[in-house]
Amino acid sequence: MVLKAVFLEFNGVILKDIDLQRRLMDKILISENLRPDPTEFGQVCIGRSDRTCLDQLLTRRGRATSKASLDKLLAQKSRAYIQQLSADNTLPLYPGLQDFLYQLKAASLPLGVVTAAQKAEVDWVLAQANLIDQFAVTITGNDLTVDEDKPATKLYEQAIARLNEQLPQSASQSASQLAILPEECLAVEASFAGITAAKQARVPVVGVAHFYPYRMMQRQATWAVDYLNEIDLAWIQQRYEPKPLTVSEASG
Repeated sequence: MVLKAVFLEFNGVILKDIDLQRRLMDKILISENLRPDPTEFGQVCIGRSDRTCLDQLLTRRGRATSKASLDKLLAQKSRAYIQQLSADNTLPLYPGLQDFLYQLKAASLPLGVVTAAQKAEVDWVLAQANLIDQFAVTITGNDLTVDEDKPATKLYEQAIARLNEQLPQSASQSASQLAILPEECLAVEASFAGITAAKQARVPVVGVAHFYPYRMMQRQATWAVDYLNEIDLAWIQQRYEPKPLTVSEASG
């Protein structure tokens, strides 16, 4: 078994936008004549899709929600998100991101975005950062319903399936021989919900301590780092390589 693909979360790994996300959700509540709770965003929103986040924030306050009403509010939120980032001088990309992307490119590993964030926001940021061409697949919260986001294991399953669809056909190998397996992928996540989603999809995870302390990430993820520039891709790749048998194992 070897490492064949890497998936990155968007919020918390690519873009440092958690404060902006919180402010925009608070703004939606205020526009609905509802009072924000400063502790609530971390409880129900981090690592979840905006649809699930908003649905939870509204239903906790006794508001009935529907797909149409959520779609309208989420579209407003995405427009405000893009407007705010457009007004800033630079995108708040996480330090170490470019170096890690360079490692992945040098290793010729297919790269994907797997996130519960909204597609409009992800596409806009990747275009502005000139990163679109670096990702073979982009799976977003638009591919989920509220019921599927508990946590979003489906996103990883879709990402792996789409990568497999892009594999070159070979007359000498069957589709099963060519397929990328979940165990041959690596996820980079910053939230507990994201780590759980990857692990439930059987994808090993590097947890980055951008939201939570390192010790907490260490207990949740396969591996943990404080910062992106601490991810040692060469070391991780060795964890995927088959270990040679010892003399006793070979003779036994």
